Amino acid sequence: MSYICLKYHLVFSTKDRRPLLSAAIMPRLSPYIGGIIREIGGSMLAANGPADHIHVAAVLDQKLPLMEALNIIKANSSKWIHQNFSELADFAWQEGYAAFSVSHSATNQVVGYVQRQLEHHAKMDFQQELRTLLDRHGIEYDERYLWK
Repeated sequence: MSYICLKYHLVFSTKDRRPLLSAAIMPRLSPYIGGIIREIGGSMLAANGPADHIHVAAVLDQKLPLMEALNIIKANSSKWIHQNFSELADFAWQEGYAAFSVSHSATNQVVGYVQRQLEHHAKMDFQQELRTLLDRHGIEYDERYLWK
């Protein structure tokens, strides 16, 4: 028997970081993403974000590769946005994402961070935040390719 719990802090933005996730969309989008995650065998702990990106704290099924899980989440949520918000017919997520593992002891801290995204982004923009997260997790990056 195997016992596995894989928790993640996922971050991905709208294509070209366009501010399309309005206050009317996010309260409906977050639970929809939770439903997608349940369908692929995981559970969402929190999802929130400002107009140009979203943070998701989730437990994902170990049988599904992370990249595949993200592709499913992004494709299905994008389709849902197109179906429910006709003014966003050209909505798309960026191609990439950031994913950070979350230890059991840090779960509550990460969930709180996700829940406080609007407050957080009153002080820091997405670019500063992503650089900080990458640096905190020891992920090397080339600034020339970070925003493509």
